[in-house]
Amino acid sequence: MSKKTLVVVAHPDLSKSRINKAWVEHLRSQPDSITVHEIYKAYPEGKIDAAAEQKLLEAHDRIILQFPFYWFSPPALLKQWIDDVFAYGWAFGPGGDKLEKKEIGIAVSTGGPAEAYQAGAQNQFTLSELLRPLQLTAQFVRAKYLPAFALQGVLYDLSDADVEKNAQRYVKHVLAAED
Repeated sequence: MSKKTLVVVAHPDLSKSRINKAWVEHLRSQPDSITVHEIYKAYPEGKIDAAAEQKLLEAHDRIILQFPFYWFSPPALLKQWIDDVFAYGWAFGPGGDKLEKKEIGIAVSTGGPAEAYQAGAQNQFTLSELLRPLQLTAQFVRAKYLPAFALQGVLYDLSDADVEKNAQRYVKHVLAAED
């Protein structure tokens, strides 16, 4: 039985993104088991309908949070989305069990290369270390945290073939839960 996957895309200007746009285009060509949800398109004024988002999450088994890494964190609307949607009494606390046993994963692109994300390197920390707040969020709501999918160094020379191969790998990663 295939798992229903929701990919929450948090890119402030997807039309100008080479990587996240390619990821979305490849996901949209997949079976109905994948729902792509662009929150910047859905909420251009930043007013999130938490109840609607909660229903969307409840209808899926797996949630992938897809975003570019800005200033060592997700874009602001994704943080707000988590704050508004993962509410007390729904995601945690008494009666807050709606995300329990679901799968939550991250798909992230970084401008800087992977070697910049190492102890002692330019950014001082690994990407995994910088994503820990999202990992802890998944654990806090009793979801299973999945390995992150990352493409690093997107500001550097990536050929169209590189982007295509990476987008294909991303789709395989997203569909992996169906095994």
